[in-house]
Amino acid sequence: MTKTLAIAFGFGLLVQPAFADIEEVANDLIGPGYVELAGAAASLADIARNDCSPDALREPYQQVWDIWARLGGFHLGPVETEGRSFAISFWPDPKSSGIRSQQEMIDTNSPAIDDAAAFAHASVAMRGLTGLERLIYPSDLTGDEAVLCRLRQATTADLASTTAAVSDEWPAFAQLLLTAGEDGNTLYLSRKEAQQALFTQLLTGIEYLADKRIGRPLGSEEKPRPERAEARLAGRSQRNIALSLAGLRDLALALYPDAPETVAAFDQAIELAEGLDDPVLAGVATPEGWAKVAALKAAVKAIHPIAQQEIGGGLGVDLGFNSLDGD
Repeated sequence: MTKTLAIAFGFGLLVQPAFADIEEVANDLIGPGYVELAGAAASLADIARNDCSPDALREPYQQVWDIWARLGGFHLGPVETEGRSFAISFWPDPKSSGIRSQQEMIDTNSPAIDDAAAFAHASVAMRGLTGLERLIYPSDLTGDEAVLCRLRQATTADLASTTAAVSDEWPAFAQLLLTAGEDGNTLYLSRKEAQQALFTQLLTGIEYLADKRIGRPLGSEEKPRPERAEARLAGRSQRNIALSLAGLRDLALALYPDAPETVAAFDQAIELAEGLDDPVLAGVATPEGWAKVAALKAAVKAIHPIAQQEIGGGLGVDLGFNSLDGD
């Protein structure tokens, strides 16, 4: 990754040989990542309490997104409790339910804006990073600035609360992964089950990246859909793809370090993603730009069978059930 896209989670080397793969993922990658995510979200909320202007919030907002872009492909444990991953970032939203819910809350000056418990039960489509994006970058939302300010504060506080819950609850879930097969662990009855669960996160993360983050704006050659790109208002559609690839590569290496073909496939896709020079994937509207993004999608798709053979084969596991099945 380039210096611009590199995010250092700062985790240590606490690997125990008997559980090198599971422990490295749980304790050295995901756990520290959630701690950093919660810290960045808390800082964003603190800033919003003192200065709710869009200019003050954009840089810390981007910092939170950078961390989440690397972690967001992992859908296991407390991040899935009560739909927290959606409350952090709800996308895609093809029916535009998020902006409609926000506009209604603004127009009615809803008391839920000032009630953290009530706001936490609002539609996930209007919360988190995607909801805040519409409040701090030019969008179709309109309303009194005082109400908009309070809604920014409510959204950032809610995001901080959600990410803190994920971070706080992760160690207990990590123990379930680490004690797989031991007496009393009814979630993972064997070490293989825990490995399979982690491996499934890797493969489904690759699928989501190819089919959603890249595939939705790519559309077809006859009908590209650049307006469908993720985080367009914040100018980070390309950045999310590159960071997501980096995060999935980290997961692959933590799960199974001896995977040179998988790493090479990730590196090729990352190079293509970083080389697009197309922040919001607007280039898909042109034949040349469409071909570049199509090549990136093909490169990401190619990682899947390589990882399945090299990592899945090495661990002796295959693709299992995941929370995105049926979506």
